[in-house]
Amino acid sequence: MHIGLVGLGKMGGNMRARLRDKGIEVTGYDPNPDVTDVPSLTALVEALPSPKVVWVMVPSGRITRDTVANLAPLLKDGDLVIDGGNSKWTDDEVNAKLLAERGTGYLDCGVSGGVWGRENGYGLMVGGAKGHVDLALPVFDALRPEGPREEGFVHAGGVGAGHYSKMVHNGVEYGLMHAYAEGYELLEAKGIITDVPAVFKAWTRGTVVRSWLLDLMVRALEEDPKLDNIRGYAQDSGEGRWTLEQAIENAVPMPVLAAALFARFSSRQEDSPSIKAVAALRNQFGGHAVTSAGPTSGSGSTKD
Repeated sequence: MHIGLVGLGKMGGNMRARLRDKGIEVTGYDPNPDVTDVPSLTALVEALPSPKVVWVMVPSGRITRDTVANLAPLLKDGDLVIDGGNSKWTDDEVNAKLLAERGTGYLDCGVSGGVWGRENGYGLMVGGAKGHVDLALPVFDALRPEGPREEGFVHAGGVGAGHYSKMVHNGVEYGLMHAYAEGYELLEAKGIITDVPAVFKAWTRGTVVRSWLLDLMVRALEEDPKLDNIRGYAQDSGEGRWTLEQAIENAVPMPVLAAALFARFSSRQEDSPSIKAVAALRNQFGGHAVTSAGPTSGSGSTKD
């Protein structure tokens, strides 16, 4: 099978390599001339046999929407576009409708596996019509982990179901990561624990909290036992927010995700306005001492 792949960054580049290793011919396009196989989207489409299958692996939002819009006039009846990025699921219906006007199919595919996917395979969650899934199945089989298909691949439902599943997957991931993070902080806080990385490593076999995320936590601690080289600042790429929005819309309580997401927001505040307000209120009603901010808020001397 021969497919096109748009976007050859960390994920896309590794996916191209894995597909080729598994016998799938890939023509890739990227604006970066150092990694691209062809000079343009047009050249990419022209290089593919019919029915043409083009996998889009670019940042979510406008870049993905623009890429799909640019592909639409280049493709014909029977061709297929797969969005494997972290698009919001509500974009999928728009993309599918645009492509359907020319008879081109559309699949949305949530992809999990990160930089380790080339070696270990990618978890795939796909939304769209069964006929389109069947057309691309050799590609999905090449990308997913070894073993039973159902343990690394799912046709989750119609258009949007793949990205919706990946959105919820990432919401769960937020909570799991933060649980490990809180455990790390408490272990570090208690002087009785002399080797925190070793405790985490001991959890990796036989315990109910073992997981790949735990393995990665051990790896991080072995490289930097006190995490001295990392600033306590965490971004979020959007999926956690979208998951929480859906929880509210569907009246599904998700306090773990909410706490994990808000903790990331807190990490970006050098001097929390809300905690300032708490300190001021404690001082007002109880006369509790407050700590001076010093010459600049959040830095400098904290002595009165």
